[in-house]
Amino acid sequence: MEVSAKLKYARISAQKCRLVADVVRGEPVGSALATLKFMPKKGAELVRKVLASAVANAEHNHGVDIDELKVSRVLIDVAPQLKRFAARAKGRGTRIVKRNSHITVAVSDGKKD
Repeated sequence: MEVSAKLKYARISAQKCRLVADVVRGEPVGSALATLKFMPKKGAELVRKVLASAVANAEHNHGVDIDELKVSRVLIDVAPQLKRFAARAKGRGTRIVKRNSHITVAVSDGKKD
């Protein structure tokens, strides 16, 4: 059974967050949580919280054993960007793009529904 959790509009670029997602994809949940806890990246904390939420969803809503769970899918999608302007020389302005992302983590025990 596959159970997922989502975080929408996370204030991190998808490119930076995908670096973290690639590390934990396919790992057992306990190992993935330990890896993310000690990884020194902003995306690691965000992905760890979403993964913990997916595990809690699986345990509470579906009664799945936590020890059998694996990270089956980690999707990092691009979200709408915040566009801002910064003052530059001679009265000009420069666009600043603040990128966002949607983080989806799915865990599975390998069994069919």
